[in-house]
Formats: sequence, structure tokens, C-alpha cells
Amino acid sequence: MAKTTRGTQALGKLGVSFTVHAYDYDPDADSVGLQAAEALGEPPARVLKTLMAELDGKPVCAILPSDHEVSMKKLAAALGGKSAEMMKPAAAERLTGYHVGGISPFGQKKRVPVVMQETALEEPHVYINAGQRGFQIRLSPADAVRALEAVVADILA
Repeated sequence: MAKTTRGTQALGKLGVSFTVHAYDYDPDADSVGLQAAEALGEPPARVLKTLMAELDGKPVCAILPSDHEVSMKKLAAALGGKSAEMMKPAAAERLTGYHVGGISPFGQKKRVPVVMQETALEEPHVYINAGQRGFQIRLSPADAVRALEAVVADILA
């Protein structure tokens, strides 16, 4: 497994403090995020999943705790749009340059609007995918928001 990804390089260029954590990725897990939380020994509220969606036909990124689902209505409202829907996996891979199960909001091929679930900011640290399956970045949630220029909102279903 690579020790650096476009995600870690992007954070490094911004001077963001983070650590990297590898775990045994299980492609057959019912929930990649919950499997990551268990493997890392962290509560699901701290292990965030990255979802790619389309808001009024334009790509957006949602970051939320691995044990929750995103509300498309709340996601659309957070960015001032009308309607949102999940992006098809192949489209998400083309847009981000990452494989599903390893999509990071950091270092994507094309920068898109990002919304982070507000409750993540209550955690002392969070884990977000580094851009490779089984590879997570641990950082302060406030640093993640700053690095991504993310909107912070309640986007939970």
C-alpha cells in the first residue's frame, strides 16, 4: 500500500497536520465505513464516509459519520440547490480519480463543493479516507473543514 496518495499530498501542501492509518479492507463488508471503524477501533461517529452526489446535475461531496445515511433533501438545502441524488459509482470514480471504497474528499481530480455533517465537529479527531481502500487520514475535523472549504450543516437522514 502506498504511504502517500493525492489526498495526503493535498493536505501536506496545505500544511494540515494529520496521521495515516492502514487497516485490512474487506470488500465484502456490508458497510465499508463501519468495517473501517471496527478495524481502527474507533466509534463510527469518528470514521467519516465520503459520498459523491449530484446536486441539480452538478457534482458535490458529502462527508458524514459511517453509521448514518445522508438526506438528499438536506444536502441540497445546505448548498442552496433544489434536488440531489447519489452519483453512480463509475461516474464518481471518473470524477474523483479514486476507486469506490477509497474515495477521499482530498486531492480529487476536480474540486467540487463539499458539505460536512455538523456533528463531526464535536469529535476531537476524525478519520477520512486518504484515497485508497484500507487507508485513512486522522485529523482535526476543523482542519478538514478548512482544507476542503466545506459547508458545515446537518445532512443526516
